[in-house]
Amino acid sequence: MLIQENLSIQEKLSILSDAAKYDVSCTSSGVERKGKKGGLGCASQEGICHSFTSDGRCVSLLKILLTNQCIYDCKYCINRCSNDTLRTAFTPEEVCSLTMEFYRRNYIEGLFLSSGILGSPDHTMELICQILWKLRRHHQFNGYIHVKAIPGADPSLIEAAGFLADRMSVNLELPTAEGLRRLAPGKTREKILKPMRQIQTGILRQIQAEGLALPWSLPEGEQGRYLSGEKESGRAWLFSSEGKHNSPVQRLGRSRYGNWGIRQDSGKKAYFVPGGQSTQMIVGATPETDFQMLSVAEALYQKFGMKRVFYSAYVPVNQDAGLPALPGGPPLLREHRLYQADWLMRYYGFDAGELLTEKRPNFNLFLDPKCDWALQHLEKFPVEVNSADYQTLLRVPGMGIKSVSRILSARKTASLSFSDLKKIGVVLKRAQYFITCSGRMMNSVKIDQDYIASCLLGEERRRAWEISASGSYRQLSLFDDMHLQKR
Repeated sequence: MLIQENLSIQEKLSILSDAAKYDVSCTSSGVERKGKKGGLGCASQEGICHSFTSDGRCVSLLKILLTNQCIYDCKYCINRCSNDTLRTAFTPEEVCSLTMEFYRRNYIEGLFLSSGILGSPDHTMELICQILWKLRRHHQFNGYIHVKAIPGADPSLIEAAGFLADRMSVNLELPTAEGLRRLAPGKTREKILKPMRQIQTGILRQIQAEGLALPWSLPEGEQGRYLSGEKESGRAWLFSSEGKHNSPVQRLGRSRYGNWGIRQDSGKKAYFVPGGQSTQMIVGATPETDFQMLSVAEALYQKFGMKRVFYSAYVPVNQDAGLPALPGGPPLLREHRLYQADWLMRYYGFDAGELLTEKRPNFNLFLDPKCDWALQHLEKFPVEVNSADYQTLLRVPGMGIKSVSRILSARKTASLSFSDLKKIGVVLKRAQYFITCSGRMMNSVKIDQDYIASCLLGEERRRAWEISASGSYRQLSLFDDMHLQKR
């Protein structure tokens, strides 16, 4: 594969931003960093302004690949080495220039940088570290940065990037080792999980240095190994021996990775991946069930302290006998159901085994997972709104975290009615079948699975159609050229 180096930066941007659209690990920052004198930008926990790609996916950052050249031949990937496509790569200086110029024009509030594998994982990760160093130290950029940790790269490079980026992610790609073997022969589960574990333990060391409680447990025997080193609170910003090398894109040898080190610097404190880590799984490229995918996500949250697991509906961009045909198009509705279930696990106290089982391994496409669970457990309903506890109310369809908190606060002073619940924000179209107020239901309905399902399916079928037909609508893109007619 030959990289086209004589392209303009605008031509490279067009190619490498389009090649990055299939990576959906892009969301609000979870990082609070104030602007400071002499620097540019800031990052906010409340989130980043969002734009949308032409296929409807949410983009909150300048989202690009460092290069679309790759040594791997993953069957589902548009950038696989066997594809005959135009290859190019940014230089570190070009990425920095694009980020700063887009930020100054208020188009973005940060950078999402991923990459194909250029030469080797070590070389690619070294280039990413150079970009982060230039942005943070030379350009004094304090905005949000999310980068990919390249599986197989030297751990010292992963650590260097972790002290400069806000969030890092390693894409799991496929939920099972067998799926990786079939569709991504150059990748292994062990190679992917190793940087995940390194990022997790680095975050844990940071938390312990701050004297905070650990949010999750390391595997037995590993906690002492990773946390027994010197206090991290004395660690500060990274330094590089930049300038000693002939070329910033020269392939670097293993002995030079020590040049990315940690030094003490009074008055400054470095934080390791303060926005946490995330990952992504492709939905529909392999025959795994929803139960398998949700179980893998649950394990990642519990064992790796994952901040987010993203789900990406498989888009057929290559012709290959090992790939599914998908006559109905990308499984967007299935992706949507997995996101809904993921939300229930993270915020509503559900376990994967409660939502699905080996006997019921896939979600009902016409009912959201919470309604489906409620219909399968009608013995727990109806719930009395004026006396039920927080966790019980959270499991009622049509009630969210905010509305339940408002209910608990409001019922301290008065008995709540259905009109009160509507003002609070409860979606009575769904909740009315599962709750009572002062012992009475909203309407005279029978607690019957078929009857309630038929009532709920009208609304859910309409919403399901809107999701599955989303390709018929066109979303504005960050790079659209708006041709407006003069009046």
